[in-house]
Amino acid sequence: MRIGLVCPYKWDVPGGVQYHVRDLAETLRALGHHVEVLTPAEREEFLTDPWVTFAGRTVPIPYNGSMASVQFGPVSAARVRRWLREGRFDVVHVHEPAPPSVALLVCMIASGPIVATFHAATTRSKMLAAFGPVVRPWLERISGRIAVSDFARRVQVEHLGGDAVIIPNGVHVDAFASGPPLPAAAGPAPTVGFLGRFDEPRKGLPTLLEAMRTVVRRHPGARLLVAGRGDADAMQRLVGADLRPHVELLGEISEADKAAFLRTVDVYCAPNLLGESFGVVLIEALAAGAPIVASDLDAFARVLDGGEAGVLVPRGDAAALGQALGDLLADPERRNRLRTRGAEVARAYDWPVLAARILAVYETVVAPGSAGVTAREGDDVPTPPPTGVAPRSSRWRGSSR
Repeated sequence: MRIGLVCPYKWDVPGGVQYHVRDLAETLRALGHHVEVLTPAEREEFLTDPWVTFAGRTVPIPYNGSMASVQFGPVSAARVRRWLREGRFDVVHVHEPAPPSVALLVCMIASGPIVATFHAATTRSKMLAAFGPVVRPWLERISGRIAVSDFARRVQVEHLGGDAVIIPNGVHVDAFASGPPLPAAAGPAPTVGFLGRFDEPRKGLPTLLEAMRTVVRRHPGARLLVAGRGDADAMQRLVGADLRPHVELLGEISEADKAAFLRTVDVYCAPNLLGESFGVVLIEALAAGAPIVASDLDAFARVLDGGEAGVLVPRGDAAALGQALGDLLADPERRNRLRTRGAEVARAYDWPVLAARILAVYETVVAPGSAGVTAREGDDVPTPPPTGVAPRSSRWRGSSR
């Protein structure tokens, strides 16, 4: 099958949607399908894979208290038309098509089987609330809809109408399950791992630091290893003198080192407070064999099988978190049971398994003898509405640029 994937976000900037599109493309190509990706990037020369096509640069605009990446106008539309003509795809699969991006442009211009995956959860519902009525006529051209979680499905149903089949984010399980440990994380002392942007409040690191004081009283040599981006100076101030000998900041690590990190720690902790629609890092930790202690967010509880594949604690409760971490570090048999159950759960999220489900969606929208996807000619490409203001009509006003 000839498949075109469309990523709306910069390919050369780390992000969940980018990783999802990349991993899906690589999996489908390994299965023998012809796959090409259309995506923006900061610089075209950063796109080194011949099957990835530069869609241009995005423009960040302030919108509803955050930054939205906008890519619109005749230049981008011309790139989309050329990509569609040259690709001769049987199906095009767009990601996050509601905001004004190259994914929405493809929905406007393409004629033929279109599948869309919706990733946005409640944290981005303001954007969908604003753009939903505007883009709905173009999104009605989508033949098959996928949501990565029940939360993402609810948001798109509420704001865009229609329904979607839930196919979650995936993980290359084998890449996490085997390999060497991370030297910086190895050692005889019990270790707790945290991965993420540590200066982002919703990630819950202050709660974990407070919990570590309880852990250290029970396990005097225990270490907290923090991997990710953030303000290192602010982190040192947050840690405090009493915890400083027990906290090690590793900084941002590569994908390979992330897998090694998760294979090395004795317990992985996800103390997140809110805003998580899925929790792919939990699947990565399960695949790597890391026992997990996590906040009882609905998304995390679903991934951890209601607590069968990991320990759930009330979010924001440092005392309960410290108790759970200390108990698990003291119980190697329980850690082994969690590893066994976690490996079973992770297999359901392996990319070959999920790719087969996505291919089944493609097959439902591609009719036998279909001419495939073509480019419409002459469609108007409107400009986005003024930043920070919800549109009032079914078409954006203003001339194309």
